[in-house]
Amino acid sequence: MDLYMADGGRYRRRRFAAFSANKAVFTRKPHQPHYQSRDYNPLNGGLQRWFEPIVDAVATHVVTQRILCVCATIFTAIASDSGQLASWHVEMHQFRIEAVAGKAGLPTPEGVHRDGVDWVCVMLVNRYNVASGITDIYDSKGGSLRRFTLSAPLDTVFVDDTRVRHGVTPITALDPELRAFRDVLILTFRRQSLVS
Repeated sequence: MDLYMADGGRYRRRRFAAFSANKAVFTRKPHQPHYQSRDYNPLNGGLQRWFEPIVDAVATHVVTQRILCVCATIFTAIASDSGQLASWHVEMHQFRIEAVAGKAGLPTPEGVHRDGVDWVCVMLVNRYNVASGITDIYDSKGGSLRRFTLSAPLDTVFVDDTRVRHGVTPITALDPELRAFRDVLILTFRRQSLVS
């Protein structure tokens, strides 16, 4: 359970891991806190948030590793200039947002935002008994660029966090008698200088 929710909500479960990446080689870093400034996360930012680590079986799974490699390949190709390869600090977040009868779950409780990184990959893992959860992408001035729903497992969106803002509408239970949840894997890539 994410116990750092400044809105008092208990609708979000979360695990976390950090990696360094260079030339699509990923090295898991020692477990560390997740930090965002209040500039990027006015609700929950400004403090070090310690989440349970993503289990090794997930972090080392062939599918997870392939997803990381795809992201690194795409983002490095876009970010590389003057023939210099990008080196990345990568954060991996497993999220489960839950909705119960009469209470919505908030995938982005901080509202429309940027994450303070270079790139974000959001991949749907599962959604069950869920209405809404619509992803909105906005330009830097707040103009709507795109609106869509990640509805099937592996539906993915890549976000240039330096250029656009994003958010997801609250989820509700289609059948209030049943549990309802939306599971996503989020990968953020922040470019690091190569150490000589």
